[in-house]
Order: sequence, then structure tokens, then C-alpha cells
Amino acid sequence: MFKHLLVPTDGSPLSAKAARGAVEFAKAVGAKITTLSVVEPYPYPALADSSYLPDQGRYEKEMQDDARRYVNEVAEIAGAAGVPCDTRIGLSFTPYEEITNAAKDLGCDAIFMASHGRKGINRLFVGSETQKVLAHTTLPVMVYR
Repeated sequence: MFKHLLVPTDGSPLSAKAARGAVEFAKAVGAKITTLSVVEPYPYPALADSSYLPDQGRYEKEMQDDARRYVNEVAEIAGAAGVPCDTRIGLSFTPYEEITNAAKDLGCDAIFMASHGRKGINRLFVGSETQKVLAHTTLPVMVYR
């Protein structure tokens, strides 16, 4: 039933835990995985010369390096378990869109991702990327806690 899983990661401990769960699941069902980390573009608009802004080139390089490290960590876990794994890095101000589009474009059967477990009133007002993915895809989404 599931032959290709998309496993988004943001490098958090919860994402790492979900990635381990995704690898175990993929191994059990004979699926391959693609892991994706989404980098948000440089967020600062050009302002007056007197304003201090972080260096755009440095920001983008550091974010790309972090994302590469996150997907490589998942690929190492998958490799150790003998699960085929591809890595991808996306660039978007809206990570949920990048996740849902990647899953569709890659022909994934499901998305396997962490829940960041917002509780109480916060979950009503602050939508997590997981909640947004759930709302914007027709694919099955496995939310790992």
C-alpha cells in the first residue's frame, strides 16, 4: 500500500524521533523515503542604509547548511536500517506548501511527520505546519508523537 513516504524534518528532537519512526515503518512495509527540509528565504526587506541587517548571503548559506545536515541525519538513519532514502531541500516562506507540493510532485503515497503537540488555547490560534499539511493535502498523513 505505501511505497514512498515523504518525511519532512526541521532538525528538532521531535522531527528526529518522527524520522526514526518513519524509517521503522518504511522498513516494515518495504517503502522508500524522501526526506525534505524547507528553508525559509531571507526574511528582511531592504531598509535604509543606516539599519543593521544580517548578511543575506551568510543567512542563506547557514540555513542551507542546517537543512542539509537535517536531511543527511535522516538519510543516515535510513541507510543504517537498509531503507532507500533520497534527500531534498526546499525554499519557501510557507513550508506546508513546499511539503504538500513535494509529496505530490514526487508521487509519494503518504507524508510521515512530527506533531509539535501544541496544547490548550494555543492550538486554536497558532496553526502548526503539521496542521496546515493536514488541511492542504489529500494524501494520508501519519502524525508521529
